[in-house]
Amino acid sequence: MAIEQKESAAAPQAGLKKGYHHGDLRAALIEATRQLVEEKGPDSFSVSDACRLAGVSTAAPYKHFKDKTDMLVAVVLEGMSRHRANMLAALDGIPEGSPKRITAIGMEYVRFALREPGVFRLKFGGFTDQIIDPRLEEAGQQIFGILLAEVAKCLGETEVTAEVRRRSFLLWSFVHGLSFILYDRKFAEKAGDFDLREALEDVAERMLA
Repeated sequence: MAIEQKESAAAPQAGLKKGYHHGDLRAALIEATRQLVEEKGPDSFSVSDACRLAGVSTAAPYKHFKDKTDMLVAVVLEGMSRHRANMLAALDGIPEGSPKRITAIGMEYVRFALREPGVFRLKFGGFTDQIIDPRLEEAGQQIFGILLAEVAKCLGETEVTAEVRRRSFLLWSFVHGLSFILYDRKFAEKAGDFDLREALEDVAERMLA
């Protein structure tokens, strides 16, 4: 299976520095939480572990976060922000209205799942489904909005019509499901000699024909 990889902007750091200037504590705790989520999985994360990794007291997080859930939500929001920025960056140099832009978005979606599997699982594994937070909804709409805008351009529409939304949903469903399959190595092995870009190009061309 051929999948292009590129270095993550959120690659785990070698270590977090001990002692932070005022204003850095929140960012340090979010990064520590993210690293632990990637290393141990969302279910094994603990506030005390994050404090230990960040080099702060166990009372420190409560200056910025209500509880453990609040820390995990912050990790999800930052992950979605990176995801959105990387999707937009993936469009650079590709002519507007080209199905290749849809392929680029799909490639970056899958990359996110494989590059940050802990955050991906945190976002789509049921955790955020139990949380009512308008920031999560807004971040999700912004990401899906990128696909909506690009599909509209490919179809020659100046706004998001019902047909644009329908095709966008079908494209998203394919890439989202594929990301989960490739995320689980047991299922990914069933792909055999599988070229991700070719598959996404094929789906994009069919859906936008």
